[in-house]
Amino acid sequence: MAKDTRLSTGTMEKDTRLSTGVEGLDDILHGGLGKGFLYLIEGNPGAGKTTLALQFLIEGARRGEKGLYLSLAESEAELRLVADSHGFDLQNVAICKISPPELAAQSGQQYTVFQPAEVELADVLDTLLAKVREVNPSRVVIDSMSELRMLARDSLRYRRQVLSLKQFFEGRDCTTLLLDERFRDAQEIQVQTIAHGVITLEVLPREYGVTRRRMEVLKIRASNFREGYHDYIILKGGIRVFPRLVSGEHRGFDVLSEVLPSGLAELDSLFNGGVQRGTSTLISGPAGCGKSTLCAQFVQSAAQRGERGAIFTFDETRQSFVDRSLGLGLDLDPFLRHGVIHLEQVDPAELSPGEFVHRIRRGVEDQKWRIVVVDSLNGLMNSMSEERALTVQLHELLSYLNQVGVASFLVLAQHGLLGVAMTSPTDVSYLADNVLLLRYFEAAGEVRQAISVVKRRSGPHERSIRELLMRNGEVSIGEPLTNFVGVLTGTPQFTGGQNLL
Repeated sequence: MAKDTRLSTGTMEKDTRLSTGVEGLDDILHGGLGKGFLYLIEGNPGAGKTTLALQFLIEGARRGEKGLYLSLAESEAELRLVADSHGFDLQNVAICKISPPELAAQSGQQYTVFQPAEVELADVLDTLLAKVREVNPSRVVIDSMSELRMLARDSLRYRRQVLSLKQFFEGRDCTTLLLDERFRDAQEIQVQTIAHGVITLEVLPREYGVTRRRMEVLKIRASNFREGYHDYIILKGGIRVFPRLVSGEHRGFDVLSEVLPSGLAELDSLFNGGVQRGTSTLISGPAGCGKSTLCAQFVQSAAQRGERGAIFTFDETRQSFVDRSLGLGLDLDPFLRHGVIHLEQVDPAELSPGEFVHRIRRGVEDQKWRIVVVDSLNGLMNSMSEERALTVQLHELLSYLNQVGVASFLVLAQHGLLGVAMTSPTDVSYLADNVLLLRYFEAAGEVRQAISVVKRRSGPHERSIRELLMRNGEVSIGEPLTNFVGVLTGTPQFTGGQNLL
């Protein structure tokens, strides 16, 4: 990884990185921000710029570094209110509000109302720099550059003053964050070109549910960082960032080439022995045909072998999933109590793609999950309907799980119940290593279920169509339906024999 260097006492020394104090952001920056440089943090109103800046200063204070927050917009009381709402301790962090009386005293005038256009930019900068000399901090935040821009009146003067501000901090071994408002209809790039690094925070409106927030590191000079958008949330305690998952960073794991049995001999026979470790399986079919039950069968079988697993359900409650499984002979409760199985009911209106992927990654790396179920893709896609790159993110997630040896199961509910008119809301079959197809069909005055494997990337599979039975408190799979033609159409023809029971 490339490191920044600085000229100090006639020699080139490796740059020291400073932790931002924001969970996930240091990972994106490959260690933190380079010490002694000037950075721009820009974003929409409500994006969390102030919160991020306070976390940066508090992290420095925790490490014994002095911090200074210079505010041109918010009062000290407002900043302390923000800090209190998050439980931040502002000890060793100085807050200075550049108020009208201070500026007026320097110019020999009295202002009853603070009008930026009536105060010279040089006076404001002199006040800022005097505070920096007085406190002599290691970390500084200036909030906000939009106030300085209004005082400058034109872009050329504003740029010259920002350059002088940068030169002042370069000689003080002080790391500085400049906060700036970013509006879609008017973007100022003067500070972007001058700053050593630029981080943008963006608020994206959604048609329903919580507001989605994401950040992007536009540049960090002479340093590597993880490019692209990264989702984040603002909670009590500050900002939490979910770094974009890059599956290529997890290559090289030794994955055992073994099959994972389901506990049903006939189901394993369809897969020629079982689902291979480190593969993804798509279970597709109409509503109520047994997709979730088959996933629970695989997870319980893994739990009985001592392997941890996780089920994320979008379409039903946690208790409903447990009760329904128990009614079919799958008792998940003992494994849930001991933490062998993690069953989470996901609220689709409260989730972003990055946060969901991060939850899975943390479970795989920290809790050692070896099997992951997403039930269902319909709920996942509906919760992120505005996300245009969801398929790409899903591809990265499946690739990551495959490379670390985790078996994944994706449930996809098709539209319709019977007949050839059934459709899928999206075609993700090409992403999966295995595809298990379930269908309803009519026979002898009953609606029955059929099951077949239509794809297995790692080897051969059984090509027969069998009947799936869920009755008498158990799940079972019958013999191949050799005496039927057109089972997958929903209205098969019986060709004779004893197969129809």
